[in-house]
Amino acid sequence: MVWRRNLALAACGALIGLTATGVFPLWLAAWCALASAVSFGLYGHDKRAAQRNQQRTPERTLQLLAFAGGWPGALLGQAVFRHKHRKMQFQWVFWLCVLANVASIAVMLREFSR
Repeated sequence: MVWRRNLALAACGALIGLTATGVFPLWLAAWCALASAVSFGLYGHDKRAAQRNQQRTPERTLQLLAFAGGWPGALLGQAVFRHKHRKMQFQWVFWLCVLANVASIAVMLREFSR
């Protein structure tokens, strides 16, 4: 679980550093920060709902937020709340969303720098 937390914090630090140096547009950094905050909150909410046998957050919602740039917050939520980290099918889709997000941002940044 520590590696998840460390990776999430490293990703946030990289976003801050890239934004401060002008490599990453401020609007994109703000979007990723917002999506990460919402993702983190939803992981906590879903964990509490699971413990109380209440209505859950759909996995599709969690995955879409990760794909939309909220994966650092989702990864931190998995570590802090110890939630969704053992479900292999969920993790498979989650890491595909992370890869797709990082790849799409890399393509966008390459296009912006031209």
